[in-house]
Amino acid sequence: QVQLVESGGGLVQPGGSLRLSCAASASIFEVYTMGWYRQAPGKPREMVARIARDNWRVYADSVKGRFTISRDNAKNTVYLQMNSLKPEDTGVYYCNRFPLQGNDVWGQGTQVTVSS
Repeated sequence: QVQLVESGGGLVQPGGSLRLSCAASASIFEVYTMGWYRQAPGKPREMVARIARDNWRVYADSVKGRFTISRDNAKNTVYLQMNSLKPEDTGVYYCNRFPLQGNDVWGQGTQVTVSS
């Protein structure tokens, strides 16, 4: 059974940093590229970063140079270090496999709010 548990979100001022964590079940973590997705209010969910098992990373243009994705294969955990946060980074952040396959199970997500 797929389980995804995100944590680490919070309220931060513009320019601040947060580190998100996602503990995933082995059935998904050991097979797939893992990604971080976010959903801002009134907007569709978008991928912000993904990392393959060989650590090949891809970032959305909006977060390049500010966000860093990493994974710990021994802990089945993927991280997202977010620096220089902007108000437009506000949203609920989720992790999941990449690419999505239509029948994906989602965790509860973790809320990130960037505001002064």
